[in-house]
Amino acid sequence: MTTLDLSLCYQELGFSEPPFRLTPDTDFFFPGSHHLEALNHLRFGIASGGLTMLTGEVGLGKTLLCRHLLRHPPTGIRFAYLMNPDQSYGDLLTSIYEDLTGTLPEDQSLGALQRELPKLLLHLAEGGERVVVLVDEAHRLSGKVLEGLRLLSNLDTEKDKLMCLLLVGQPELEQKLAARVFRPLRQRISVRYRLEPFTYKETRAYILHRLHVADATHRFHLGMGVLWCIYLWSGGVPRRINQLCDRALLATYAQGCHTVTPRMVWKATKEFKL
Repeated sequence: MTTLDLSLCYQELGFSEPPFRLTPDTDFFFPGSHHLEALNHLRFGIASGGLTMLTGEVGLGKTLLCRHLLRHPPTGIRFAYLMNPDQSYGDLLTSIYEDLTGTLPEDQSLGALQRELPKLLLHLAEGGERVVVLVDEAHRLSGKVLEGLRLLSNLDTEKDKLMCLLLVGQPELEQKLAARVFRPLRQRISVRYRLEPFTYKETRAYILHRLHVADATHRFHLGMGVLWCIYLWSGGVPRRINQLCDRALLATYAQGCHTVTPRMVWKATKEFKL
């Protein structure tokens, strides 16, 4: 189906927009217990000014958490959000500078950036703003970049840190930092949190939440056992839940019926090999 065809499908089902898109849309943020706890750990890490590490398996909603935090920043905080960790230390410093100022530095050499960025952090601190560097997909950072970020996070005044560092990534990040060479960085971590999959109760609430956000008046209902099947076959992982629910809804439309059945969900598991 084309994008236009899919839009018509969702409209026919009564939705104002697709309820189970895989993109991290903050309008659909679900305040489940694990995600709220993770968010509170990130906020506490920012308040403490230390280094915070959030890890979790693929598809658990780490990027959505990051974007929700960016959309609702604590008072007095200016973010630099790094979504592409596959870059050199110099490019990373350029990205931080651009995020904080909205412009590229005139001199993008590593030496110039190492001189100018601390000046910028101090200038912002004097104006009552503290910088938080939020790195998504941090497990992909090179050793050289990780060490550079550690040195950058050392900058402080007599009373406060000039920069707070939030590292968000897959469990491989924990494994990487366990290496002896990263001991100085590991010892700086003051807040840690491991994001976990949803429970059945959370899975059910998550699905109903997304249906509610996207729904005007939906013209279908969930058959007996469907929510339990989705939880069982998704393992409580939000991305898998979205995949199963999206395909089951489209199957409902394609078959011209108004009930999502466990068989539709089962067929979706075969499509995604879950």
